Formats: sequence, C-alpha cells, structure tokens
Amino acid sequence: MLKQIFKTNKKAFIPFIMVGHPSMEDTRRAILGLASAGADLIELGVPFSDPAADGPINQAAAEIALRQGVTLKQIINLVQSIRKSGCETPILLFSYFNPILAFGEKAFVTAAVSAGIQGVLVVDLPAEEGLSFYQQARAAHLGVVLLASPTTSPSRFTLYHHINPSFIYYISRCAVTGVQETLSQTLAVEIHTLRTYFPHHPIAVGFGISTIEQAQAVASFAEGVVVGSGLVKALETSGITAFLTLAKHFANSIHGV
Repeated sequence: MLKQIFKTNKKAFIPFIMVGHPSMEDTRRAILGLASAGADLIELGVPFSDPAADGPINQAAAEIALRQGVTLKQIINLVQSIRKSGCETPILLFSYFNPILAFGEKAFVTAAVSAGIQGVLVVDLPAEEGLSFYQQARAAHLGVVLLASPTTSPSRFTLYHHINPSFIYYISRCAVTGVQETLSQTLAVEIHTLRTYFPHHPIAVGFGISTIEQAQAVASFAEGVVVGSGLVKALETSGITAFLTLAKHFANSIHGV
C-alpha cells in the first residue's frame, strides 16, 4: 500500500505531526485537514519519554502529549475512528520500539493493521536487531520503512533488501530532527548514490526540511519529502487554520516539481 503513493507522476508530500499535541482533538482535526490539504502519506509520531532522534520542537511536543497520558493504544483507536469517518489517506506510525514492545509486537501488528494503519517506522530498531519484528509486520501486510543516513554502511543493505521495505527514509543530516537553515550541499549526490543500491525502492528525505524552498529542492531528486518540525511548531503556535494553510503550500510546492 505505501509503495502505491509513489507510483504517480507527482512527488509525495509526507507531513509529520506528534499525536496528542497540542491535544488529541487537535490531532484528529490535523489528520483530517492534512488529508484534504494534499498529504500523500501522514506520519504520526508516537510520543516517547526518551526521544533520542528528535530535536527540541518534537521533544517538547512529545512531552505535551505524554502529560496528557497519550498511549499507543489511544493512537491506534484514533486512527480506527478516523478511518470510520471516511479518511483514506495512508498513515505511517513513527515510533520508538519501547511502546511497541510494551504493547506486544504481535498484538501491535494485528491492532495496527485492523485499525487501518499502513506502515511503521521504528526509529531506534535497526534492521539487524529488528528482523523478527519486521518480518512479522511484512507478513501481516503492515509496511516497513527503514532509515538510512550519510553514515549508513552499504554492507547493511543486503539485509534491507531481505526485509524489503516499502520505502527508504533518508536522514538528510547526522543530527536530530528540527529546523535547519540550509540543506547539505552533497544531499543530491547522496541520494543518487543511495539509489544505486535501491533502484526499485522509493526514497523519501526528512529531518530538517522546514521551508518551501528546501522542500522543492529535495523533491527534485527524491520521491518523497517529509516535513515535520515546521508543521509541529505551526500547529502549536499559530493554530489549526495557519497549520493547514502552511501544509497546503508545502503540498502544492512539492507536487509541482
């Protein structure tokens, strides 16, 4: 299912939001609004108490969600409710492994698929350690997304192919998520090199893409563009209307490349 979003002539706009930030009702409205605004895939962050890969904006968002008691079960139930309302835009969960482990690997996969979640990206579960879980997910038709970065050794890619992810999520810099003023000058070359190892897998780029200009630049050489911290910040500081206006600008810019 996830691969299908890349089989059109347009590049994929993949917005990220933290579930429960600023509230669960805001999350519901944001998901439905993003679906109407042109999102091709909505990435939902599962709040976690030790988010090592997240920058200050997403960490703060996770803390707000956790203070409200947001759980993985609530997130799955929210998606199920949204599906019943008629929203069909694919949804990807961006999670650390601990919440899934606490839920139960098999139980999580079953519940996620039943709720209408199309895929999972486990940010702190490398392919070598997560092979069993990823195989469970794939067997249940829950898409798997694997991370690659400028420091990922090509020797690991044989295992990636064995898992057969729905797409590769390339981290644009060796740092946490967050807003950055400029993209790496070598990013296009890095994606070109990565594509030699994954000629049949879509590649999406995320971490630090915060402006329309950056998103357009990335869309010129990648199949998908992930926009996170800038949208998370807009939702909290400017409200749902401004958030969705910004999302539409990103969607139109990325789709126009």
